Formats: sequence, structure tokens, C-alpha cells
Amino acid sequence: MYIYPDNLKSKAVMWMWELKDIGIIAVCAIISILALTQTGFMLPLAATAGYAFLTIRVDDTSIMMFIQNAWTYFAKQQFYEWRLDDEQKA
Repeated sequence: MYIYPDNLKSKAVMWMWELKDIGIIAVCAIISILALTQTGFMLPLAATAGYAFLTIRVDDTSIMMFIQNAWTYFAKQQFYEWRLDDEQKA
């Protein structure tokens, strides 16, 4: 089921993924299945399944976006400056 974006501002989604993510998952799934059948190596298939799980979108956010925002918040140095503005002094 294809859901067209509201007011042409949000991204197009299909099922629970953005169309970009579906393309990435499809290409990775093909490569992973080839690797599994030819060499018996299962790691690419697990990585593809992990990516597919992390990019599921619910209410316009995904687990991957939450992890990226948390990493940015905790890894970036926080800087706070405590002072009174000139307007507050009077």
C-alpha cells in the first residue's frame, strides 16, 4: 500500500518504511541472500534485518533516528552560559 505524503511536505512511505529505506533493504537483501547461498555467510542477512528493524517508522520517527539524536546529544559537548541580560538587571 502506497501512502502519498500529506500536503506534499512529508516523505513518501510504503508500509512502515520510507521509499529510500525500502530500496536499500531490497538491494541489501539480494546481496545477503546471494552471500548466504554461495558461501553460507549469514552476517549480511542479520545486518540487513537489523537495518530493516531500525528504520521502521511510527508516528514520523524511527528507532535509528532516536539513536542518532541520543548520540548527538550525549557525544556533543554541552555549553551553558549563566548570566543576566541587561534588561533583567533593571
